[in-house]
Amino acid sequence: MLTKFFTSKFNLSLTASLFLSVLLPLETLASEVSQGVDLTGSNLGYLAITIFVLAYIFVIAEEKLHLKKSKPVVVAAGLIWLLVGISYAAAGQSELADKIISHNLLEFVELFLFLLAAMTFINTMEERGIFNLLRAKLVTSGFSLRKIFWITGLIAFLMSPIADNLTTALLMATVVIAVGGKNIKFISISCVNIVVAANAGGAFSPFGDITTLMVWQAGIVQFDEFLVLFFPSLVNWLVTGTIMSFAIPNEKPEQIKDEAIVGFGGWFVVGLFIFTIIMAVSFHNFLHLPPVLGMMTGLGLLMLFSYYLQLRNETYMNPSTLKSLVEGHGHSDSGFEAKLKGNKKYDIFVNLQRAEWDTLIFFYGIILCVGGLGAFGYLALISEFMYGDLGATTANIIVGFASAIVDNIPVMFAVLEMQPEMSQGQWLLVTLTAGVGGSMLSIGSAAGVAVMGQARGIYTFFSHLKWTWAIVLGYFASIFTHYLVTGF
Repeated sequence: MLTKFFTSKFNLSLTASLFLSVLLPLETLASEVSQGVDLTGSNLGYLAITIFVLAYIFVIAEEKLHLKKSKPVVVAAGLIWLLVGISYAAAGQSELADKIISHNLLEFVELFLFLLAAMTFINTMEERGIFNLLRAKLVTSGFSLRKIFWITGLIAFLMSPIADNLTTALLMATVVIAVGGKNIKFISISCVNIVVAANAGGAFSPFGDITTLMVWQAGIVQFDEFLVLFFPSLVNWLVTGTIMSFAIPNEKPEQIKDEAIVGFGGWFVVGLFIFTIIMAVSFHNFLHLPPVLGMMTGLGLLMLFSYYLQLRNETYMNPSTLKSLVEGHGHSDSGFEAKLKGNKKYDIFVNLQRAEWDTLIFFYGIILCVGGLGAFGYLALISEFMYGDLGATTANIIVGFASAIVDNIPVMFAVLEMQPEMSQGQWLLVTLTAGVGGSMLSIGSAAGVAVMGQARGIYTFFSHLKWTWAIVLGYFASIFTHYLVTGF
């Protein structure tokens, strides 16, 4: 009955009209939209903002409430778009609302599939023992925890421009967790360092962050011009990293008792992952297709390789073969194969199921929530106020703070939609601030949210918030460095 009620060109019954009249004067709303006036002054718009703020309060309180962050934002997304649908239908703009949400869903699907492929690769490398070996190499090399802190940060900074900040942060966080063991303090601070380094590294490459990709696709900044941001990005990480490093004890991590052995095909998976990243870059750079196509193609190749592992394991699961492995005969990687438990066949979908689904669904909620607020006109209103009244420099600095609170993708999208008249130095500045600004809060970037899932209970919103002051210092240091390089 309700379905018919809302789908018959929104012919409101008397009861529904009375209910809606409490929230919004429909005739006035329809008149405003038809004249091109936004919906930011409507009661439903205010209600949407209230819902979003309440949902974010629950996200921030996740550690205390033990309520997964995806749950409140998914509900909020549905409620906000219900309000958008009511508003646009009453104004005769239902088709426009459909186009807006379709665009938001497309953004989510591309991000979702990209992350799912990346997480599956990482889980497979972990299952094959790659990260255990890396941990063993770091520990047996005699590095202290402080040196490991710097090494993982440096790798995150240099790898992020190629593999994107999210994938890099997930990879290095796994290494830190493996190295840190029971040292909660080291893991927590190192995760903050990795998120800052990965976001900073992603700011000077079109492939390092979604926002830089958006600016590059818009044709505003050319590929080679992003390199101008290298030194400001480096300063952003080094200032924050230096401050945090003093809290890292200069001691050796616990020795690894078990021998780290890479399972059969482990290095092939690493090579396949690198090839997948190259495909993702090439799909976009040369064919002008979404990078997610390259990631999903690589995931398909990984699935085909997993079929070979499945056939191989059927042989190893033969009782007589397994007995010879346990006795130390046969194959060079017998130590790894002998640890197989039960008679289950190798299944790549087990690694896919281990993806951080709370994180993935969280992105759905955030993208649709912010997209819904944008449909009411709030993003455009804020952008117009910032660039029209405050000036480009102040506005671009504020963009970084907004990226930490909301998300850099919709913020940058709003800026691109506004197309403010700015110099090339200012466009590079907003690219920098949107990229590194999200580091101020753990929920301000895809890298931070993903690492929260990877190091659940250790790297949290509040553990990151303790170092926000240091990250802010690095943020302004990078802006000053950019000023010295370009003069804006």
